[in-house]
Amino acid sequence: MKYDLDLDSGVVYPGMTMVELAKVAEDSGFDAIWKGESNSADPIVSLSAIAVGTRTIKLGTAVYHVFGRSPVTMGIQAATLQDFSNGRLLLGLGVSNKTIAAWHGDTFDKPIRRLREYAEIVRQVATGERVDYPGEIYKTAGFKLSWRPTHPKVPIIFAGLGEQMTKLAGKYADGIMVNMANPTMLTDIVKRVRQSAIEAGRDPDSLEYVAKVRISLGPDVEAAKAKLKNTLAFYSIADHYRDMIANMGFAEESARIRETYRESGFRAAQTAVPEGLVDQLPTIAARTADEARERLQPYIETGINRLIIPYVAATDDAVGETRRFLEAWRS
Repeated sequence: MKYDLDLDSGVVYPGMTMVELAKVAEDSGFDAIWKGESNSADPIVSLSAIAVGTRTIKLGTAVYHVFGRSPVTMGIQAATLQDFSNGRLLLGLGVSNKTIAAWHGDTFDKPIRRLREYAEIVRQVATGERVDYPGEIYKTAGFKLSWRPTHPKVPIIFAGLGEQMTKLAGKYADGIMVNMANPTMLTDIVKRVRQSAIEAGRDPDSLEYVAKVRISLGPDVEAAKAKLKNTLAFYSIADHYRDMIANMGFAEESARIRETYRESGFRAAQTAVPEGLVDQLPTIAARTADEARERLQPYIETGINRLIIPYVAATDDAVGETRRFLEAWRS
């Protein structure tokens, strides 16, 4: 099992602290460090700085959405960081949601077709060969990088939750990344991706099966749970994820959180997250790293081979607490 650190857990890590934490993660045996895109620091820029300050840790985008830049631009960025980092990039791509599409003046439509075409162009650009792609959504004619990439293969991992997107990952991606799925749902997703890969004539064991499980450590477990409730309140309100939570058997709890949010705002919504939801969704509040490892076992048994930990600080000292978590994980 490969363990990774995610630098997107509702925390803004200022400036070069991301590089400092990446060094500690590398020294502590973490296989990759991930940075996502929303309205926070840019993943490629952040990971480029991390690449300079590290030697072996892989560099993942979790995830870049398709609305922020053309697939040609994304291919150029990916090829550049691959060469810059000596082939350490793991490119996570996703379609995100209507809100993020609107930020970029775009329309959220045809997500399956959109992601497939986008990824195909990115892959072709990163090889350094000429790209002529007459897609339905994305069209590119006559593009070619001005240099021959040293690492022309860019692993592309699709972020997916639903049946169609996870099947697409099995057919066309180098892996699947799942956020907010409990072990029961995660088991189903892994089986679906594997079957899709087999039907496409691919080796399912060659793919990355990636899941996120948020962890918060500290002697005050209630404070850690309170921070994780903040996360669960957000996902109970968010498009797609609220349906996912309902499909895992928590429709009533999720609806109550949304109702509280509409009536009284986000702070009140946090208090509406029941204690049991923290224990039954991929959020772990524990006193020690060993306890957290033990409670990760049901996720490991689902068939995933890479586990991303977005660390959720229980105190205001996010940088210091994350560093202590990484060091505790090593010991």
